[in-house]
Amino acid sequence: MSEEHEELENINKEDNLEPQETITKVTGMYKDWFLDYASYVILERAVPAIEDGFKPVQRRIMHSMKDLDDGRYNKVANIVGHTMQYHPHGDASIADAMVQIGQKDLLIDTQGNWGNILTGDRAAASRYIEARISKFGLDVVYNPKITEWQQSYDGRRKEPINLPVMFPLLLAQGGEGIAVGLSTKILPHNFIELIDASIKHLKGKRFTIVPDFPTAGIADFTNYNDGNRGGKVRVRAKISHHSKNTLVITEIPFSTTTQSLIDSILKANDKGKIKIKKIEDNTAAKVEILVHLPSGISPDKTIDALYAFTNCETSISPLGCVIEDNKPLFIGVTEMLRRSTDNTVQLLKSELEIKLGELEEQWHFASLERIFIENRIYRDIEEEETWDGVISAIDKGLQSHIKHLKRKITVEDITRLTEIRIKRISKFDIDKAQQKIDALEAQITEVKHHLANLIDYAIAYFTRLKKDYGEGKERKTEIRIFDDVDASKVVIRNTKLYVNREEGFIGTALRRDEYVCDCSDIDDIIAFTADGKMMVTKVDSKTFIGKNIIHVAVFKKKDKRTIYNLIYRDGKSGPSYVKRFAVTSMTRDREYDLTNGSKASKLWYFSANPNGEAEVVSISLRQVGSIKKLKWDLDFSDILIKARTSKGNLVTKYSIKRIELKEKGVSTLKPRKIWFDDTVQRLNVDERGELIGEFRGEDRLLVINQKGIVKTIIPELTTHFDSDMIVLEKWIPKKPISAIYYDGDKERYYVKRFLIEQEGKEESFISDHASSQLEIVSTDWRPMADVEFTKERGKDRKQNMEVNLEEFIAVKGINALGNQLTKDKINQINLLEPLPFEAPEEVYADELEVVDEEQVTAEVSGTTEAEVKVDLDPKPKTDTPKPKEDTEENPYVDDSGQASLF
Repeated sequence: MSEEHEELENINKEDNLEPQETITKVTGMYKDWFLDYASYVILERAVPAIEDGFKPVQRRIMHSMKDLDDGRYNKVANIVGHTMQYHPHGDASIADAMVQIGQKDLLIDTQGNWGNILTGDRAAASRYIEARISKFGLDVVYNPKITEWQQSYDGRRKEPINLPVMFPLLLAQGGEGIAVGLSTKILPHNFIELIDASIKHLKGKRFTIVPDFPTAGIADFTNYNDGNRGGKVRVRAKISHHSKNTLVITEIPFSTTTQSLIDSILKANDKGKIKIKKIEDNTAAKVEILVHLPSGISPDKTIDALYAFTNCETSISPLGCVIEDNKPLFIGVTEMLRRSTDNTVQLLKSELEIKLGELEEQWHFASLERIFIENRIYRDIEEEETWDGVISAIDKGLQSHIKHLKRKITVEDITRLTEIRIKRISKFDIDKAQQKIDALEAQITEVKHHLANLIDYAIAYFTRLKKDYGEGKERKTEIRIFDDVDASKVVIRNTKLYVNREEGFIGTALRRDEYVCDCSDIDDIIAFTADGKMMVTKVDSKTFIGKNIIHVAVFKKKDKRTIYNLIYRDGKSGPSYVKRFAVTSMTRDREYDLTNGSKASKLWYFSANPNGEAEVVSISLRQVGSIKKLKWDLDFSDILIKARTSKGNLVTKYSIKRIELKEKGVSTLKPRKIWFDDTVQRLNVDERGELIGEFRGEDRLLVINQKGIVKTIIPELTTHFDSDMIVLEKWIPKKPISAIYYDGDKERYYVKRFLIEQEGKEESFISDHASSQLEIVSTDWRPMADVEFTKERGKDRKQNMEVNLEEFIAVKGINALGNQLTKDKINQINLLEPLPFEAPEEVYADELEVVDEEQVTAEVSGTTEAEVKVDLDPKPKTDTPKPKEDTEENPYVDDSGQASLF
């Protein structure tokens, strides 16, 4: 122990103190070990180089494959063993890296079970699978003449510092790695789009590139941020309707597998976020996951719930980090592509310069050989006895013939001339020799032209790559802007809410008390008490609100459609007021006073109206003094909707005996305006996209797709639309649909007009033959079509025919074949401007501008939330509930929550 430590121990003993911690500085070789290790991990293991897009292990694998390449497949185990000569790590890490390269289907031609990126299944053992370099890999990755070399880790062999990759390989394959203190996540991009972007860069044009994932799916790149730190990509599975109660997932998000996706769906089901019956995984070469739903569950709402609560939607955060000059560099994908393209140009230049040097060298020796043989200079060495004399004699003989050569003759040149065989001299053909020289001169001229026009040469190079290798590499991931899914709107009501009105408790654990409604564990609950207090709180097992609860419901934030009507007394004996208000926002768990704030205030009457209903009530006063009018009616439609904090309008300054509901309220809200946003393929009420129309409770949407399938649906905001939809509009039942289609069985075009007779049913209006296809469809009252005929050989083209579809055929059933359009062969059919027609005007309800998307489903289906609650309540209801007693001390509370009388 050091003297300092001994002294410290003695001081602590004297003061009866515990030994104190001391800081010991690390010196010597320990000082640099961590920095050395961090640098090694960053430079030699985790982060790819910008020059060729490879990590060291990947570069060594590709170099080893070139060493072994003979055109045939090699066992992966053999390649791994060969790579260990260059890579100072075990076979497992090399094999895993090689499998990852092979699964990207770009550089390696694979054979055997290499695993499945869709299901997550691992590859077979390396002794069972085989590989060789693909044609593309041989084309763009290797050129030993322009490769810089270095010693391998043990000094026995040479390995490339960087491979001369002449393609933006890093962006095509993507790359991911975690080092010490930093990481990288470069997403894969589309092969063809990268080439197009490189060509644009070479032409001096701007370009934009976004990722393309091998698992396909749908992606929103709005916040991609060029692949820099802080960006985000949202990726979704492709989900569609398979049947009435079945969804099918055909594409999955990048970084997930079918198994992880199914696990997340089952987990969400167990938590009650979604409700499913069972899942079938039929994935093989392509993804097919069938999600079976219980009857009564909305498929469209379930799709949104899958995006909200499962791995059907994932968020990926890119981070562009590469190695340049042995230093980490953070750059975006646009700059990566620019640097890669510029590097390709320089490599092409080096390749051309080397080729030019080789061609000039060939031309030089071919010219010397021709001079040597044609002028019989070889005879000059017959008398020479020494080697120096031979060299000198040949040199002297060449001097008078070499003025046109481009460089001086060297001893090595003369030595090569002496090595020419007599057989070759005897059969020397001067014409063929000159043809060879002329061909070399043509090649030299061509190479010089390429060097002088290097950018054009590079553009031609990239164009050739696209032509030779672009087939089958089209974009897989669909680009779309996503509409955010509000989890509170799509979550399944997985629990039940109860209330103890007298004691003032609400919660999911009060099973012996009064049932209110189904709710989810992420919902907010709004509650009102008889003394005029209101509170919003999170769903919980048991929460105290306040005694004498008169109304409980699930709270919808920003809900402007639900209007609360109430009449209250100000203080113990003050006047009574009436008010109407909406609750759009508030602080959770805070108590709000709906009265004027005076002590002993109380509510006489309360009602919650999901669609702004304004009822009529009858007010009775107590007989006190000389009051002449003891009873009158109050219509809430005469009361303006104001803020929750308003005092309200004076009803009476006298004491009220009772208030009775005389007439139920009727909504005065105008029809809902609904828009369709083509960007996100969703309906909305926020005035985004194209206005579809104004919808009442009985109104529906007409949807027709390219397959000739028609249906009418309720315009719910959660509805998902197919990409092949060609008609979306408000359905007018009496308006006929006109169509011209090709019947594959009869090989003729037919015209038909029909009405939809079965609402909500999906029907096909063209024949079910595989070759049948819809040509045109129109929802105009009087459509016109132009028919262009096919030109027959040796004849003039037949004049186009205009067809008035209204006169051509009468309205028939949807399953009718229709009338044959013509026997002649048709080139194309186009719709013309329809004939004038005055459609019958629709009569609209009184307008009251209250807009909120959350009630679209309730309104357009003709059923309000409050009405649903009344239907579910087993207790009989009467239109005019009567008080139990005519006393102020015993108020009546309507159990339905629709109205409360006091």
